[in-house]
Amino acid sequence: MHEFLVSVAAFIVLISVMVMVHEFGHFAVAKLCGVRIEAFSIGFGPRLFGIKYGVTDYKVCLLPLGGYVKMSGENFSELSDAATGTATQAPISDPGALTSHPRWQQMLIGLAGPTSNFILAFVLMFFYYGWINEVPAVEIKDTVVEWVVPGSNAAQAGLQSGDIVRQFADANNPSWENIYQQLNLDPNQSVPVKVERGGKTLQLAMQIPAQLNEDDVDLVGMLPQFQSGPIAVKKVQPGTPADQAGLRDGDAIQSVDGNAFHTVPSLLAYMQAGKGKPLSLVVLRNGVALPPVLAHPALLDAGWKLGFVTIPPTYRDNPLPLKKASAKATQFCAEGSGLLLQMLERVAERRVAASHVLAGPVGIARIAGEAAETKDWYSKFNLAGQISISLGVFNLLPFPILDGGMILFLLIESVLRREVNIVLKERIYQAAFVVLMFFAVFVIFNDVSKLPIFTHLKP
Repeated sequence: MHEFLVSVAAFIVLISVMVMVHEFGHFAVAKLCGVRIEAFSIGFGPRLFGIKYGVTDYKVCLLPLGGYVKMSGENFSELSDAATGTATQAPISDPGALTSHPRWQQMLIGLAGPTSNFILAFVLMFFYYGWINEVPAVEIKDTVVEWVVPGSNAAQAGLQSGDIVRQFADANNPSWENIYQQLNLDPNQSVPVKVERGGKTLQLAMQIPAQLNEDDVDLVGMLPQFQSGPIAVKKVQPGTPADQAGLRDGDAIQSVDGNAFHTVPSLLAYMQAGKGKPLSLVVLRNGVALPPVLAHPALLDAGWKLGFVTIPPTYRDNPLPLKKASAKATQFCAEGSGLLLQMLERVAERRVAASHVLAGPVGIARIAGEAAETKDWYSKFNLAGQISISLGVFNLLPFPILDGGMILFLLIESVLRREVNIVLKERIYQAAFVVLMFFAVFVIFNDVSKLPIFTHLKP
């Protein structure tokens, strides 16, 4: 219940801010162009309270899921002849109507919403990099593979522990985040992988699985090294294999069967691959190595574990100079937009299933709840920035109802030098609305099918 409430609250706050910024962009430019704004609403549904200033009703409504701007003349019903009910062109005599303004002004108003989302993403990441910028206390500069799961895609490709990844698919000198993005872009594809091993450069190729889900945290068998030093033990749980092996609070695990693991995910993956086989542990106590001890992993919470709580990696704030923070924020927006466009391109080419890359309200709520629960700031700023970019890109798609569709119609009318028949335009918008509703149902169903309660039922 706690996770559900956090997810719902995080989703409402996140989406409300993103949509409100989007709508404020439309509002500000429309005001500058002299378009009459009838309402600026925070939320949807019945009006709770507000204030009317001039001709604009600034109000708060019951459903706190974003908001909207109501401009005169933007709805087709307002452009119909009152006597016959037939759709007509907007009356030129009304200078405050949206459709009475030049097409270039209408395009600017349409562009203002998505642009505001890009600006918001930039501002969020600029603030993060310029005032926070969390980095590990001991940074691992290179993309180092800590361990490779036997029999995995990475193992079949020839990767080994200690390899430094210099190229993965289209990404050169990638971060682990870049690698994960490429995995989602190229399912069921063989991609080039260049690694540095012992001072030599090796060219490999890896087959990416057809389906990747959120449980594939080991990146198809490549466990990343995020920190240096041994695995620090914070607390040993009584009666567990760690306790029976003699581990104590404050110990550090230097090696496991000769493997110098630095992170718990690598150790967990190693134990799952071993299916509970005994482990030879070299333990440090007060900085002194003890004789190796034998530990027998047990099935705890559906996985092989030793039964201790680790000390999480320590981070420090390392704010960047404002010029570098601006460059990093710009890079974030450019890479985020480019990645989203690549995903859409692959979906259009049927190289990636739409269900694999799409996330709707339920999916976003889950991710938002997880980000809200984490202690670091990067996951929160990164998620907000990515969603803001996604909202901007999505609204620029040339599809009726969306801002991009409105701009497309305006461009067509500019080329034709006349208005598109408003009856035809209305029918196109009605059909687009139906398609959008089917799309929304598909996305929500896709989200629900990915919930843990359903994924655990799959064979």
